[in-house]
Amino acid sequence: MPYYKVIALTSLMALAACMPRSLPPVAPDGQAMPVAHQINEAEAQQIPVRVLQQINTLRGNIAAPPLTLNPQLSAAALAHSRDMSAQNRAWHWGSDGSSPLDRARRAGYFGTIVGENISETYENDIQTLTAWMATRDTRDVIMDPSATNLGFAWYQESSGKVWWTLLTGS
Repeated sequence: MPYYKVIALTSLMALAACMPRSLPPVAPDGQAMPVAHQINEAEAQQIPVRVLQQINTLRGNIAAPPLTLNPQLSAAALAHSRDMSAQNRAWHWGSDGSSPLDRARRAGYFGTIVGENISETYENDIQTLTAWMATRDTRDVIMDPSATNLGFAWYQESSGKVWWTLLTGS
């Protein structure tokens, strides 16, 4: 076989080895389809602590007081995450017309509600927090210096979609 044919064949084999085995699925808008990440039990226990640490680091940069996890606010956040999934829409009102304050009171929290952030996504907790920090309204809920308590929870559907809820209070 002539020398140039060997080089061509070797080059083709090398290029073929570099090609991806399959392309990621693409949505109708041309964007890559989200990849669902299933939250396992070990990670579920780490998420609230990880989010709290990240938020307190961010708040420390502006000399805002640290937040503490509040079980009543977290219970209200979990109830709302489940309810948003049942309604199949991310919004601040419960299927029964309840507000964030109503849900916090039902869960036994009697402080002031500073704000609520919600998200419907396939992203993980840190990606969701990053998205909230990129928008002024949701960043203000996290960074409000009057906040002292944090409620954080999620509900993950079998499809991998996650409904996140963050509540701050004082």
